[in-house]
Amino acid sequence: MAIAAAPAVRVLRPGLVTTIQDLGRWGWQSRGVSVAGPMDLFAHRRANLLVGNPREAATLEVTLQGPELEFEDTRLVAVSGAAFALTVDGHAVPTDAPFEVTRAARLAFGLRKAGARAYVAIDGGVSVTPVLGSRATHLPTRLGGLDGRSLAAGDRLPLGPPARGTTRRRASSVPTSGPARTQVVRVLPGPQEEYFTADAFEVLESGPYRIHVQSNRIGFRLEGPELVHLRRAEIISDPVPIGSVQVPGSGQPIVLMADRQTTGGYPKLATVISADIGVMGQLAPGDEVRLRRCTLREALAARIAQEQELLALEGSQP
Repeated sequence: MAIAAAPAVRVLRPGLVTTIQDLGRWGWQSRGVSVAGPMDLFAHRRANLLVGNPREAATLEVTLQGPELEFEDTRLVAVSGAAFALTVDGHAVPTDAPFEVTRAARLAFGLRKAGARAYVAIDGGVSVTPVLGSRATHLPTRLGGLDGRSLAAGDRLPLGPPARGTTRRRASSVPTSGPARTQVVRVLPGPQEEYFTADAFEVLESGPYRIHVQSNRIGFRLEGPELVHLRRAEIISDPVPIGSVQVPGSGQPIVLMADRQTTGGYPKLATVISADIGVMGQLAPGDEVRLRRCTLREALAARIAQEQELLALEGSQP
């Protein structure tokens, strides 16, 4: 007796760069394996909460231009992060709120209104085979996700069992990134600020910096005020967390993002605070960013506020 295949989502149009992402491939950096995961972790978690998924469920990360998807069974869906015009079989559906997509219906992304990346959470999660404990796609090494690549027309994405009886969450109260193309991102000094001239932070904050066209999930190249090294522009390679503001010999900073390498050999003047990584992840080439120093207390308060928002959403009832 043949075993029926698990229900799936079919990719009719893939969008520009759409990948499968979960919380990331943690615990392997010492072996040279990058973490990957969402560029906007907050939006990823919010989308999962809206459909009742656990935080580790895999979503689809949509970049700049969205896909068209056909569903093989009825599912609860939520899209969070960047604001797109969304339709199901031609009828408008909201962002940051759960909606139902019935069997054979098509979810389509239209005009992008604000932000760069949206997260599609589907009740049950995208259930591709984990690699090293994660379903996250790492494009540079073609690891995880669906054959380590972005989605293509004709792909079939298996889904996990829907959480029948899960209470639907109400719409999120967190606003999507606004239409302004200049965002403020907070940073903490270090870990190698002593490698730069005494006025380095004044220069860094004098921006804005423009996101270079040669930016991607590995890192955002910034164009703006030039930073000057007090010492040489290379160091012995050391670990690089997400948000590291490393500065090569050109003096133009690079903010390392989700697909970053595990170590780097340029000094790092600052590090984007965890609460603002998602703000950075919503920027597109040509957008501008202003980097602002903050205190550790401010960074912790911002992260706590985010977690409280997610906890409130998790405990909300319709």
